[in-house]
Amino acid sequence: MDESARLRKLLKRPLVTEKVTRLTETQNTYAFEVPRDANKVEIRRAVETIFEVKVDDVRTINVRGKVKRMGRFLGRRSATKKAMVTLKEGHKLELFENV
Repeated sequence: MDESARLRKLLKRPLVTEKVTRLTETQNTYAFEVPRDANKVEIRRAVETIFEVKVDDVRTINVRGKVKRMGRFLGRRSATKKAMVTLKEGHKLELFENV
């Protein structure tokens, strides 16, 4: 797998919630779901390469999977990782404009 394919797989999906929308408007911060083994350097490189913007800061959050019940059976949701990416002044992602 070449590097561009790896970078595209790093950003699984954008996270669009009320909190993230507020952060986007006030602090120019965007959120993505990323693989558990991704690190900040890879995430920064992926966002800068794919969207052609300059990244100021990357913060990551490990989210533990919740235990859920289905009747009398217990199950577990998968653990995930979130990346909060802050862009430099003057840069923005067009992906989130019409949401």
